[in-house]
Amino acid sequence: MTVTSPLGPIMADVAGLTLTDDDVARLQDPLIGSIILFARNYESPAQLRALTAQIKAARSPQLLIAVDHEGGRVQRFHEGFTKIPPMRELGTLWDQSHENGLLAAREIGYVIGAELGAHGVDFSFAPVLDLDWGASGVIGHRAFHREPAAVAELAGALITGMHEAGTVACGKHFPGHGHVRADSHHEIPRDDRSREDIFADDLVPFARLAKVLDSIMPAHVIYESVDSRPAGFSPIWIQQILRTELGFGGILFSDDLTMEGASVAGGIVDRAVAAFSAGCDVAPVCNNPQLCDQLLAGLRARGYLMPAGLGPRLERLRYRGDATTAMQGARYQSALATLAEFDLV
Repeated sequence: MTVTSPLGPIMADVAGLTLTDDDVARLQDPLIGSIILFARNYESPAQLRALTAQIKAARSPQLLIAVDHEGGRVQRFHEGFTKIPPMRELGTLWDQSHENGLLAAREIGYVIGAELGAHGVDFSFAPVLDLDWGASGVIGHRAFHREPAAVAELAGALITGMHEAGTVACGKHFPGHGHVRADSHHEIPRDDRSREDIFADDLVPFARLAKVLDSIMPAHVIYESVDSRPAGFSPIWIQQILRTELGFGGILFSDDLTMEGASVAGGIVDRAVAAFSAGCDVAPVCNNPQLCDQLLAGLRARGYLMPAGLGPRLERLRYRGDATTAMQGARYQSALATLAEFDLV
């Protein structure tokens, strides 16, 4: 049975290759508005299409479906999908030829968007806008480059390609995760640089792309010179800097609330409340269905009310292309041919 309910502010995940009864019950909760898929949810192109169709049949309007599909070591789907290189390879190509680097970035963006759309996935959490300072093991080759201008140019081209394919982009991890060594999945990273240093380097790609990014994900990093709270829980970073100073008008996703970097806010309900109070629109809860259920019950117990107009705003993230022809047209084949010329696929 399809349940009719506006899209809510919680992003959940599902257990495996098909939906379980528990999955369906969770997806039909009014507080859920989107789903993130992982490698455990993928076996083959046909299976993925069937799974995304199941998810979309559970709710009206259909739930949004996302995935971390950046390329390199962060690519959840493999068989039947183009193997996307780490973004650092685009930075290397940029160093040899700006023109070729930008062309390749645009074509990779198109391929990512077309292939996801063809399988019922609305968007990827990409591109990474962090700078590679050579310190962060969790970022590393996921970053395009060390230089902020190069990151902004290459990411902008990749976003253009994604938009051409009918998908949206999510820049992460605002205002930059690349300078800290600690991994926010397992630790609480702290960046002790001055506000001026952060603005002069890491913030630059976000500032330059604020008007073209459809969504942004803040980092679970504490930037001590600006706020004692992680960026995703900070009204200073989100409302004052990102919304007001940079003029960003898109959707804001908290990073995964189950990560250790989010633990400074307290339990799972307190984490979500902190994210929403700071200005985030959507809070993902990944790889822990019991914690997700606890959050849903806890928000209801506190009398949480969804912000007016959230559902229509989330609709901006829906795939806008033609899934039946996304991987069949000349534009898609041309993109693959260009990437093959650069030895990137």
